[in-house]
Amino acid sequence: MKKNVITSLILWTFCLVVALPGVAFAQDEGAHVNGFTGNAQSGKELYRRFCVGCHGDEGNGEGNNAEWLDPRPRDFTTALFRWRSTPTGTLPTDEDLYNTVTRGIVGTLMPTWRPLTPQQRVDLVAYIKTFSPKWITQKAGTPITVPAEPAETIEGVLHGRELFDKMQCWKCHGPDGRGDGPSAPTLTDDKNLPIRPYNFHDGTRFRCGETNQDLYKIFMTGLDGTPMPSFADILQPNDAWDLVHFLRTLQPLVHSKSRELWLAYAGSHKDIKPIGAE
Repeated sequence: MKKNVITSLILWTFCLVVALPGVAFAQDEGAHVNGFTGNAQSGKELYRRFCVGCHGDEGNGEGNNAEWLDPRPRDFTTALFRWRSTPTGTLPTDEDLYNTVTRGIVGTLMPTWRPLTPQQRVDLVAYIKTFSPKWITQKAGTPITVPAEPAETIEGVLHGRELFDKMQCWKCHGPDGRGDGPSAPTLTDDKNLPIRPYNFHDGTRFRCGETNQDLYKIFMTGLDGTPMPSFADILQPNDAWDLVHFLRTLQPLVHSKSRELWLAYAGSHKDIKPIGAE
């Protein structure tokens, strides 16, 4: 009889604890990338060693170095991430976070962490996810499908140029892609801090990567927490690829077939209408 009572009490206590919200052992805050499973406790040690100075003890982007940095470090407590493969408004995948940790963010003080082992980087991802309850209540979004890239043609480049003008991308990025459009000085991020549009003219690599596929994903996912929206509802895949190919023409420091096609075309067409002209 005594044994049954004890057993019942144990079961009752277990059920009560599991039913309570926010119980640590009822949550899966790990990370899984390329066969590696992240350990948040190990990630915490790495975070304290390499990341806390910028991102802060609480992961809120308010580390001791933060006030001197532009752009400011990411606030992990909001779980709002720019560099994702998932639709706007959704959480990134573990692999998205892993990729950001691995490659760093060019043009910022966030370096590449390739010197760390893959296991250590996955551990860091697991710990980063502990800063926001969204990782408990929500699932990561489903990565968007990136269709096969069509061949680069002058027709596609010209159509992309037309879209760049029609969609008024130049108002932020500037007619020549220098990040100096008329709206650029007024732009702010999710923290109401000034944010500069990407400068295609001087850039050699995007903050989210370097391939055409990376650029395509920006159009279709948007950069959450910035004025850059998702165009998934208004751009067809072929239109997005044409826009990708046109943007490559704005990068003199990056070799591309699209830029070669554009330079040859522009050289024989001196009456091209400037972008942004009324």
